[in-house]
Amino acid sequence: MASELPPISLEDQALLERLATRVVELHMEVPAILALETAKPVTVIASQALIFFEPMIQSLFRFSDYRRFTALLERRDVMESLIRLIEQQAERDRARRDETRRAARTPDGGRRG
Repeated sequence: MASELPPISLEDQALLERLATRVVELHMEVPAILALETAKPVTVIASQALIFFEPMIQSLFRFSDYRRFTALLERRDVMESLIRLIEQQAERDRARRDETRRAARTPDGGRRG
């Protein structure tokens, strides 16, 4: 009988939101979602691989919450949550870009030059 997982803490939720925002800023939402969906069946192995590569990754990028992130990735519900956050952030970003484009148009339908 499986026990229910504890809810994600506010700090962990904030970490996931920051990560999702950064993925969208880099326009990497499609590869990130693909990688997360692919890794779902092997979450524990993926998490352990991230721990194995930590020295190399930390030497290139300063990610202070790296260990917490690797621990979070062991949970499939967190993977789903991160995917949803990336999708929501990408949709907000797309809507913001569309609104900016609409605002740049003149009332007669032409574009300002």
